[in-house]
Amino acid sequence: MVRTPLTPEEHERGERLGRLLREARGDRSMVEVAAAAGVSAETLRKIETGRAPTPAFFTVAALARSLGLSMDELAVHCTPMAV
Repeated sequence: MVRTPLTPEEHERGERLGRLLREARGDRSMVEVAAAAGVSAETLRKIETGRAPTPAFFTVAALARSLGLSMDELAVHCTPMAV
């Protein structure tokens, strides 16, 4: 299966998601948050740094839950602003 290259907008959305998760994590360790979400610290690291700009929905949902974020908050913060 060939994966379609991501658009610049998709990369930007992934970067916004990473920033939001990093900010929500605050002073909690990456390992602590990843364990609470049931994902690896490396997965969280890739999402936070934008190296995984399109993580699986259930990964994002688990991270949001462990950070006390709603899916609505994620949608608002990760959707591009209209110009």
